[in-house]
Amino acid sequence: MTRRVVLWLALACFAPALHSQPAGSRPLSEPRLRILVVHGPNMNLLGRREPAIYGTMTLDEVNDKLRKLAAELNVELVIVQSNHDGVLIDTFQQHIDDADGAIINAAGDSFHSVGLHDVIKAMPFPTIEVHMSNLATRDQIHQGSLISAAARGTITGLGWRSYTMALRAVVEIAREEKKSKEK
Repeated sequence: MTRRVVLWLALACFAPALHSQPAGSRPLSEPRLRILVVHGPNMNLLGRREPAIYGTMTLDEVNDKLRKLAAELNVELVIVQSNHDGVLIDTFQQHIDDADGAIINAAGDSFHSVGLHDVIKAMPFPTIEVHMSNLATRDQIHQGSLISAAARGTITGLGWRSYTMALRAVVEIAREEKKSKEK
């Protein structure tokens, strides 16, 4: 079973339980997490770019869904989009000491950026790779992500839901890891 399938199965089982918790129901002693949301090249064109593949939702709408979910989960988001992989790498490095997890859709950079792969591996926090389309069904250029080997897991093919599932997963993983470090 691939990491992708295992992560999807885990999310399918646990996401309903996470979603059923009312906003603000976390214990007061639990610290608020900071999660990076990193969008790569051309993600700013969502809603206009190949809607048959990526849908009609804009990046702002995806980010709004993430912000709403973040409020329910009591997490802070740092959202960055850039068409330059150096900016994405710099974002990870700038938050090496203050982020608890990350979600990345490196988009086209997924298939060639060794720099992104390396910076993700260097981070002390979990990173979930996201793709809106199902890479396994795409052309040869859009397969074989270099990011996958560095990420904790990959969620792909669920449109904007890939992002919300990734946020739930990275928050749960980060909280589990913080608790295990406190013991």
